[in-house]
Amino acid sequence: MIPLSLKRTPLYAQHLAHNAKMVDFAGWDMPIEYTGIIAEHHQVRRAAGLFDVSHMGEILITGSQAEDMVQLLVTTDIAKLQDCQVAYTVMCNENGGVIDDLLVYKYSRHKFLLVVNAANTQKDLDWIKQHKVPDCEVADVSEQLAVIAIQGPKAEEILQPLCATDLGGLKLFCFDPTSIVAGRRALVSRTGYTGEHGFEIYLAPADAVHVWQELLRQGGSEIAPAGLGARDTLRFEAKLPLYGQELGPDITPLEAGLDWCVHLHKPEFIGQEALQQQAANGPKRLLVEFEMLERGIPRSGYPVQKSGQEIGYVTTGYHSPTLNKAIGLALIAAEFAQPGETIDIVVRNRAIPAQIGRGLFYVPAYRRRKKSKK
Repeated sequence: MIPLSLKRTPLYAQHLAHNAKMVDFAGWDMPIEYTGIIAEHHQVRRAAGLFDVSHMGEILITGSQAEDMVQLLVTTDIAKLQDCQVAYTVMCNENGGVIDDLLVYKYSRHKFLLVVNAANTQKDLDWIKQHKVPDCEVADVSEQLAVIAIQGPKAEEILQPLCATDLGGLKLFCFDPTSIVAGRRALVSRTGYTGEHGFEIYLAPADAVHVWQELLRQGGSEIAPAGLGARDTLRFEAKLPLYGQELGPDITPLEAGLDWCVHLHKPEFIGQEALQQQAANGPKRLLVEFEMLERGIPRSGYPVQKSGQEIGYVTTGYHSPTLNKAIGLALIAAEFAQPGETIDIVVRNRAIPAQIGRGLFYVPAYRRRKKSKK
């Protein structure tokens, strides 16, 4: 029985109409699957999937010192972003642990939209307000926005006839704040969380159902709704981190392999000193890829051993639907974090061998080199 206190997105009735299995996710009544997680996973990899991500939190920071405030909050040097660019980044505590991973949308030096994880919205809002600087305003605008994500190799082909923005000219991690989708005003960004090309559409909650239905109509057999289950398998398979598993207040971005979004020498940010020290000394733990060498599915939290000694734990593991093999991510002692190293994953009290490697995961579409024409 779903508690009556759960929040619902503007697309709740659409999920029921598509026979979604609904679950409690971070206090939201959300679709975990429609026709099945694996079928939806393959649908996104093959053509296109439609996701309701309206449960995500959106926090607006405006004012003459907005850029300085966001610089203090996140590890990335957002002063280097152009207007209408997006950055994936993290907010850290003073010890370098991750408060949340998020997207920063830069409208201008004086206006930023922070898109945060649903489960962390209130915590993030409190943290951001705690570090508010003069002449800045902080507003939770989550209830003013619905968000629809269309992901997959056919996403652009389906969305373009409905969208005023030239999607072919919209670069990865850029956005158009004044677009029109299916006759409704929207912000359209080229981002995503699946490893495929795709877009996220931010719009008024009252317009969400219309746009959702038009996207399904336009896509026909090439598009289908996808739930949180497929969203998780897709993101994991592409080695994209999940807060609460690969990231958390006791895990630093350097341990999680996110060095590329930690600009240690930018102007002051929270956690900078701790991360500089960790970088100088080397993290004591590191996130590694591994592949099971014998039959067994690694799960989040399973212990990792070396010669009978516990050296860490699995953060996420699955049987990859696309790659058809059991792979995982584990946070382990740095001394064992070498490609080729054999480790044991403890699955139901049984140690099953696995091998650490690189390049074991699905290569995201935006990282693949285009084949040159002969």
